[in-house]
Amino acid sequence: MRALVIGGTGPTGHYIVNGLLSRGFEVTILHTGRHEVDEIGPEVEHIHTNPFDESALTSAVAGRTWDVTVATYGRLRRVAEVFKGRTDRFISVGGGPAYRGYMNAEASWPAGMIVPASEDAPKTRSEAEDGKGFRVLRSEEVVFEVHPEATHFRYPYIYGKYQIAPREWPVVKRILDHRPFIVLPDGGQTLCHFGGAANMAHAVLLAVDHDRVARGQIYNCGDEKVLTLAQLVDVCARALDYDWEVVSMPVELAVSARPLLMQPWTTHRVFDLSKIKSELGYRDVVDPVEGITQAARWLAENPLPESGQAVLQDPFDYASEDKLVAAWRTLLDGMPTDLFPRQPGYGGSYSGPGGKARSSDW
Repeated sequence: MRALVIGGTGPTGHYIVNGLLSRGFEVTILHTGRHEVDEIGPEVEHIHTNPFDESALTSAVAGRTWDVTVATYGRLRRVAEVFKGRTDRFISVGGGPAYRGYMNAEASWPAGMIVPASEDAPKTRSEAEDGKGFRVLRSEEVVFEVHPEATHFRYPYIYGKYQIAPREWPVVKRILDHRPFIVLPDGGQTLCHFGGAANMAHAVLLAVDHDRVARGQIYNCGDEKVLTLAQLVDVCARALDYDWEVVSMPVELAVSARPLLMQPWTTHRVFDLSKIKSELGYRDVVDPVEGITQAARWLAENPLPESGQAVLQDPFDYASEDKLVAAWRTLLDGMPTDLFPRQPGYGGSYSGPGGKARSSDW
């Protein structure tokens, strides 16, 4: 049995390649060849070409066929078309932007993505709603037009080794630079689905293990546990044995946190994993807390190059960050404390620490 992985050197690539090898496949990877990874052994054939160039891709695979093709890189629509008649099984990877409200919270009502979003949740149906989301959805549709029995995975944002723009870097670099605080928007309570590289590769490989069930299906994938932004920061700090202050301020003011938030709002983006868990038996192979811990430590030992930092668009302008926090604290100090003669309460259903007070000693 022969398998082709288009990509193969990104965060999930080597896990997919080695997972296929362990299942008895003869594996080939198709990628640009700009970099290789140590985790892929010499038994794996490499085809070096540009997966984004339809002509180059067609030429590179001329006269060849595979039993399984896993498309994780390149222009998915063109890749699907090039591999028509060249593979029995086509497994592809897309993403969450297909859902209405994922990229543009104001495109749906109520504003924001309705969570958790199942596979049949509303999609971005026009360029006007969101250009990227619409293109992602159209790519999915083309995959099934060309390969009706394909399996398609909607990836979340991936974290782990080889991620070229890791969302943990704005946290890790500030720790390495001994910053006394980190700014988080709205308390860092935003929930956004992410996926550890090993976990997401495991999800893709389940389509190989459960071939009949997975044919013709779309699956959400992501870690079973969804951490808030504040919890992410907490995990990174503990991984690097660091203690600092989290400064919460409204998202409109928390400018320095934009690279970490990665969206103009603090709305939640969470997938429903019921389908992949019930049909393919998905479970995390690496607990997200452990996965983020590993990612933070790896980044501390392998600082992100300038190219990755450019993608994240975090200038790490600590002087301006200090001015922002100082201005915020001055604003808080100037807030009146006697606005409400009668302080609002939490109601009879109070569910904070200790719960509702006892009504009597007994």
